[in-house]
Amino acid sequence: DDDDDIPQLSSHTLAALQEFYLEQQQREGMKTSQGFNQYSIGSIEEDWQLSQFWYSDETASCLANEAVVAAGKGGRIACVSAPSVYQKLKEQDGKDFSVCILEYDKRFSVYGEEFIFYDYNHPLSLPENLLPHSFDIVIADPPYLSEECLQKTAETIKYLTKGKILLCTGAIMEEQAAKHLGVKICKFIPKHSRNLANEFRCYVNYASGLD
Repeated sequence: DDDDDIPQLSSHTLAALQEFYLEQQQREGMKTSQGFNQYSIGSIEEDWQLSQFWYSDETASCLANEAVVAAGKGGRIACVSAPSVYQKLKEQDGKDFSVCILEYDKRFSVYGEEFIFYDYNHPLSLPENLLPHSFDIVIADPPYLSEECLQKTAETIKYLTKGKILLCTGAIMEEQAAKHLGVKICKFIPKHSRNLANEFRCYVNYASGLD
């Protein structure tokens, strides 16, 4: 029988897939029924092929609040590959700070001038108006758990920041994070909206509220 060669999804996988598509339909329905907030987490779906995993609402809020405090009044915040933190910061738009998002995924260009296309493979290929050491804090979440990705993202971070760094990456990257950015692990445990297999942690190089 020719059908024998067609791969079949297990009932468990099929159920999980159906659940995912149902959730997606419900989210799309919510977007049209509510006065949709383009800055809410999930307004742009995760693209797993780009290694995208959004933070939980609580984690994104915590990191955004930490960034605002660390940046200080009138501070500038850069979110490098950390769009869910950017979205939370934009929800606080009335506060006295400015923020931009450096991101490979061009869907985030809907955020206008604050969006800067960013490819970690070209860490210093940045617009001329993005001046060196012009951000009070840089929050970064490199897309891949590899030293190469961290090292290249670190070049961008060091170019942008006046000093303060908040890095989110796997626990297995602790040694490399210290080596490339001089950051130390925090007590705060970040969570994602979908559970990840790898343990995730935050790292800073300043006295933060995350300990």
